[in-house]
Amino acid sequence: MALRELSSLEKFLGLKRLNKYSTQGERKIPVLQNNKGLSLVGLATISSNLVHEAKRRELLGDSAEQRAVVQQWLEYRLTRLDNCSKDEVKVILQELNQYLVDKVYLAGNGITLADMLMYYGIHHIVMELAVQQKEKYLNVTRWFDHIQHYPGVSHHLPPVVVLRNRVYPSSQL
Repeated sequence: MALRELSSLEKFLGLKRLNKYSTQGERKIPVLQNNKGLSLVGLATISSNLVHEAKRRELLGDSAEQRAVVQQWLEYRLTRLDNCSKDEVKVILQELNQYLVDKVYLAGNGITLADMLMYYGIHHIVMELAVQQKEKYLNVTRWFDHIQHYPGVSHHLPPVVVLRNRVYPSSQL
């Protein structure tokens, strides 16, 4: 999965020279062998490097505080979201839903690397949510739908249908 995410990120960033990746270990951690002979290991490390290569540093945050928030969400993705159990999914959705109550993006006023990598990481979860669950996590659903429609973000992922109008049981009408 991480290799497809990196490929999509390269396309989003408009990088012409597509990199070659491999994986290591049971968890298939991505590895990039750069042209200087150095290996970069890990999704967040490689993604940040790609952003620097593309000279799109705003995707890492415009201020020191935003950069810290972006790093916080990248760490959250790798430590909490990736390989979480089904029991942890509910907690993660609740935390993310609460965080997004008054936000359009995870860090600042524009899309960042945090939004893209969290979107990639949570896609399979949101795809499996029933309509009622999407309504329960309304802020996550709103954010997710916004990011999936951001130009160039979802190259390798199928779109997720998000209903724009709330659905109420006939007993509540």
